[in-house]
Amino acid sequence: MFIEQPPQLIRCLYPSAIWRMDKDKKAVYLTFDDGPIPRVTPWVLDVLDRYGIKATFFMVGDNIRKHPDEFRMVVERGHRIGNHTFNHIRGLSYDINSYLENTDKACRMMMNTNLFRPPHGYMSPKQYAELKKRYKIIMWDLVTRDYNRKFTGEQILQKVKKYARNGSIITFHDSLKSEENIRYALPKAIEWLMEQGYEFKVFE
Repeated sequence: MFIEQPPQLIRCLYPSAIWRMDKDKKAVYLTFDDGPIPRVTPWVLDVLDRYGIKATFFMVGDNIRKHPDEFRMVVERGHRIGNHTFNHIRGLSYDINSYLENTDKACRMMMNTNLFRPPHGYMSPKQYAELKKRYKIIMWDLVTRDYNRKFTGEQILQKVKKYARNGSIITFHDSLKSEENIRYALPKAIEWLMEQGYEFKVFE
């Protein structure tokens, strides 16, 4: 999905998924998709440590297989882990059995996490119906699009300033595509959110 803050019409496609947390509490939920990646994930962890923040990492199973040390770093530093399928597959391109098999394969590498986020934000109705029985499906209230090289780091930062609000689930990516933008935007976004009085939370 290419919308920084999905409208209600989009959110209604997956009504039991979590798009935003408590609107009455001045808190945000930082999430990172597509890792772990050796060149990016440890840097993200160091930034989070610097500010005393915990986050949720929606990981790709095959990246865990290739980079187990970085996976352990995320776990050992006390962050939450979520399932982002084994091969970062697009739900609408796969039948339900293949999609669930790929998701289950990833889950076995993640100590059976109860959190799931579909790559690209898409699931078929059948996939959604089955996955919501097994997981808390976590979508987003703000996707920064940091992976898109048409945007600068400053533009990514401005998206956070424009769209962040109480209960926002904010999505960054600890991926090679996003590396340049996230290195610029993440520390500045955290500092701005802190200045606005936001607390940083993770999912139960």
